[in-house]
Amino acid sequence: MPPPSSSPTHGKKKSASAPARTPDQPRHVDNALLADGRLVRLTIRDGRFDAIAPMADAPACADALDLGGLLVLPLLVDGHLHLDKTLLGLPWMPHAAGPTRASRIETELGLMPTLPLSTAERAGHLIRACAAHGTGTLRTHVDVEPQNGLKALEGVLEARAAHRDWAQIQIVAFPQTGVMRAPGTLELLDAAIAAGADLVGGMDPCEVDCDPAGQLNGIFAIAHRRGVGVDVHLHESDELGLFSIREICKRAKALGMQGHVTISHGFCLGHVSESKARATADLMAAAGVNLVTHGAASHPLPPLALLREHGVTVFAGNDNVRDIWSPYGTGDALERASLIGWRADWRTDAQMMDAFDLVTASAARGMGLTFSPVAVGEAASFFAVRAGGVAEALAARPVREIVVRGGLVLARGGVSSQSLVSV
Repeated sequence: MPPPSSSPTHGKKKSASAPARTPDQPRHVDNALLADGRLVRLTIRDGRFDAIAPMADAPACADALDLGGLLVLPLLVDGHLHLDKTLLGLPWMPHAAGPTRASRIETELGLMPTLPLSTAERAGHLIRACAAHGTGTLRTHVDVEPQNGLKALEGVLEARAAHRDWAQIQIVAFPQTGVMRAPGTLELLDAAIAAGADLVGGMDPCEVDCDPAGQLNGIFAIAHRRGVGVDVHLHESDELGLFSIREICKRAKALGMQGHVTISHGFCLGHVSESKARATADLMAAAGVNLVTHGAASHPLPPLALLREHGVTVFAGNDNVRDIWSPYGTGDALERASLIGWRADWRTDAQMMDAFDLVTASAARGMGLTFSPVAVGEAASFFAVRAGGVAEALAARPVREIVVRGGLVLARGGVSSQSLVSV
């Protein structure tokens, strides 16, 4: 197959600045290279793919948007972010926290109230950055704790409402400072769900609270009563972490919450023997407990292929993006999948497809959402890059030449749009 720059075209080529149409009028996107190698015309009507036809069969259309053979891929899904923590939109701030988790939490509590941009403004910058990289769905954890109450949540809810056309956003009410050790947190978590958060979070039930039963019973009770999911940050290592996973699985199964419970990080799975990892994978699969990873460099990577083989839904997210916890990160889910694939030593095209799955179909499934592929009847949501296939796109992470969600152009050339217009 020829490279994208030399792929054949059909009809008159139009620039990316072709006149916009109203959503109910059909719009043709020509010379779109699909992941299966077909060169097609995409017809969009009312924000959905109305038809997909081979370019060889497509009649000439003077005002079609011509992609010139760019690879078209479905929008990405980021399963773990912290919109409330980001420093995007501010001048560069040197990393101020120490190397421990406790130092990062303490530094954050002191600095965040002094920032000149509000939570909603900073969150908005990160949402738009993610969108410019081709992400259309994300799950964010938002701090809920006694010192600041629901202030961070209120800011992220504001940003979510303002960016409803940019991304679908799930919010986890995250008790970063603990649950049992911080009286009033359970009440705040319940209030957060009532205010609009979508899941109840948890945080290292053994290490942080030293009361795993108290924390897990409390957060699962809220989630079960409210009919929402659970997503627990689990940094605990070795046997301690395995104990917490067993306790989480036990509650997920007992309450009939299979498929609605996620363990974030699960570092312990990378610390233990293969036999223990296999046994834990079987337990997680039977309880319908998912795993989301960001491929942290500070810990061994959980055995992602093993977990997938045993039926665990595994997906990925960026976690911290230029914030007080880490100065790194761009919000690019494709870059994150590439990093995880590199750490997992996934080299073949089939393995690279597995890495891409971590930020597409598996991520949507892990979040309880329906994934939208590039197919007739689906939402017209996609991004286009200069690559010959998924593996090349993952390896090269090229600029997203255009990003479209529901028929609206979110970004061109990696830069988010100032205003949203139809493709």
